[in-house]
Amino acid sequence: QVYPFIIVRNVLVFHVGVWFYFSGCNVNFVDFELPLVQFLYFIASLHEEIVDFYNFMTARPEEAAMRKEVVNRIETVIKELWPSADVQIFGSFSTGLYLPTSDIDLVVFGKWERTPLQQLEQALRKHNVAEPHSIKVLDKATVPIIKLTDQETEVKVDISFNMETGVKAAQLIKDFVKKYTVLPYLIFVLKQFLLQRDLNEVFTGGISSYSLILMAVNFLQLHPRIDARDPNINLGILLIEFFELYGRNFNYFKTGIRIKDGGAYVPKEEILKTMTNGYRPSMLCIEDPLLPGNDVGRSSYGAMQVKQVFDYAYIVLSHAVSPLAHSYPNKDIDSTLGRIIKVTQEVIDYREWIIKKWGGRQNTELETCGKMWESFNYHKVTLFKKKSRIILVEFAV
Repeated sequence: QVYPFIIVRNVLVFHVGVWFYFSGCNVNFVDFELPLVQFLYFIASLHEEIVDFYNFMTARPEEAAMRKEVVNRIETVIKELWPSADVQIFGSFSTGLYLPTSDIDLVVFGKWERTPLQQLEQALRKHNVAEPHSIKVLDKATVPIIKLTDQETEVKVDISFNMETGVKAAQLIKDFVKKYTVLPYLIFVLKQFLLQRDLNEVFTGGISSYSLILMAVNFLQLHPRIDARDPNINLGILLIEFFELYGRNFNYFKTGIRIKDGGAYVPKEEILKTMTNGYRPSMLCIEDPLLPGNDVGRSSYGAMQVKQVFDYAYIVLSHAVSPLAHSYPNKDIDSTLGRIIKVTQEVIDYREWIIKKWGGRQNTELETCGKMWESFNYHKVTLFKKKSRIILVEFAV
């Protein structure tokens, strides 16, 4: 059998009992050392918190309906300009891996001599689709786009032209989600973690969602434990191991990430041979599984900042699941996951507004959150019950 190697250093790190526990076997923990029992309790709690966070943050039908309405408004403007144009959704809204405040990515397919960025910008302004000061034309970007914020919903939208790779990438991600059922749970936590640190977009010094997802996929592809791809694996352990890999162990200077053919770590010298137009492998070098020679992480100039916050998360979580957790500075917080991510009251109110307007009914969970929020200090975790589980609403950083 392959026994798991638990990466938390200050706990009993290699023990047959851990394998029994995570294999679903009934084990009598009386004979085990207390630190191990405590560790199993904390790591099981972290798993439950990740599941609850995913279930809470997953889009409600009303939120999906609202986003479709935004797409329809923009598509109407585009079709008025170019009746034969084809508008498609890609990115997180297409894959389902979107947070309540995530952007919508659209691509317009058609025949033009030059990409008609300014023409569409003027039409969007004329129809008052977007907030006036939010429309930006990024014609010098690697992929020229129009960025805007929808006037009615405040949803941010990115519009590109004739970029087939975006649609293909969305389908690739959907295929990986089917293959690795644990992937969405990790991605939701990781996206929220980077979002609240302004590291979720390339132009703010972070990394793209596509890069993050490919990093997580490669992590699962090459994981030394066979059970890491099992749908019943403990998500808490996987999350800590992800942070350890990309926060501490991965060699960003010499190694690139390959997704195709089952995944691999590749010397950057090898990737350089396939690159064109004088490009060299970036610090976060991710070989594009759809476009040979393209480095997905090429524009991620802040990759080392992402590495640093991943290392921070590894330290915080590995301490939080240890028997010494009660003496950690955040000892008053019941939530382990709450030490690294939070959901603000602003987001809760926004989702409440969406559900009231697009659903015609109130969501009791979100309403409960709003009422309970006032009675808790900002630095304490806000909780409310859903069936037998505890849902995480406000997390301390």
